[in-house]
Amino acid sequence: MTKDPIEQCALFKRILENANTAMLVFDQQLHLTYVNPAGEMLFALSMHRIEGSDLHVLFANSDKFISNAELALKSNHPFTERELVFSLPNNRNITADCTVTPLTNDAGNAKLLVELAQVDRQMRIAREEHLLAQHSATRDVIRGLAHEIKNPLGGLRGAAQLLEAELENEELKEYTGIIIQEADRLQNLMNRMLGPNTLPQKKDTNIHELLERVRQLVKTEIPEDIEIMRDYDPSVPDIYADPDQLIQAVLNLTRNAAQSLKDKGTITLRSRIHRQITLGHKRHKLAACIEVIDDGPGIDPEMLDKIFYPMVTGRADGTGLGLPIAQALINQHGGLIECSSRPGETTFTIIIPLENA
Repeated sequence: MTKDPIEQCALFKRILENANTAMLVFDQQLHLTYVNPAGEMLFALSMHRIEGSDLHVLFANSDKFISNAELALKSNHPFTERELVFSLPNNRNITADCTVTPLTNDAGNAKLLVELAQVDRQMRIAREEHLLAQHSATRDVIRGLAHEIKNPLGGLRGAAQLLEAELENEELKEYTGIIIQEADRLQNLMNRMLGPNTLPQKKDTNIHELLERVRQLVKTEIPEDIEIMRDYDPSVPDIYADPDQLIQAVLNLTRNAAQSLKDKGTITLRSRIHRQITLGHKRHKLAACIEVIDDGPGIDPEMLDKIFYPMVTGRADGTGLGLPIAQALINQHGGLIECSSRPGETTFTIIIPLENA
């Protein structure tokens, strides 16, 4: 039995309006003739505002996509691209899977259907899972290695002390002193590699007081031409956390930013509230976010995925322990540190769930 065309049209319209994927239809001149509600949300503009907009304007910084769309319209062949980065008119970048399908009616009029499935959230979840797995695996390896080193190190130090007690020549005691000092230095390094060995002493903590403390500490260490800016959201509530551990984590990140700037630049300490955050497989309604941003040269892309591994550093005098220790401290609060970097802007973001919010 053939359905009423009007009924079919209404059904198709309801399907489009309830779809989670953004769907845009362009005419033969590549002017927008239709966008569904998901598309309006993606562009943060209503159909009334963007109807008639040119595809070249809506996707102004996506030359490859525009060329492929024009080719699809001419050749009548669809195409699909994964994880394309689009710069939208509202100065927002998104990553989306894109399918472009030419449509031709009986009269020969061609249209172009563009489907955009935003994948930023899925990519973020995958990145967070990678960071959590990376930290867990690294911690297990380092703990095993550190324990294997600490045992003979203790014996070495003890033997040097016994030998020193037997020596009468003060010049020879100088050498045993060096052995003891170096053993202590290595012992301290192993303890740092093992990370925090005490449980957080949590209490209600004002993160802005914490950030001000870090700001004061770092200001005494850095050159005058490095400025530390504040961008605080006063609506961020107190968090249930260990203030000393959070200060240490933010201090490590801020010192790292200052070292990347050399002698001149700007560091920004920012606080925000994020909603509906997923960390690993767990969803949180609210999370407090602390960002440490610097306008330095950025991190080498090849190193970006490795910076939370112990002993990985881009500086000749660095130990490569500041970032892994900061990550371990935040992990103890059920949170995570993420990093994004490009020349002129590197951002370390601490995310801590607000479980009682």
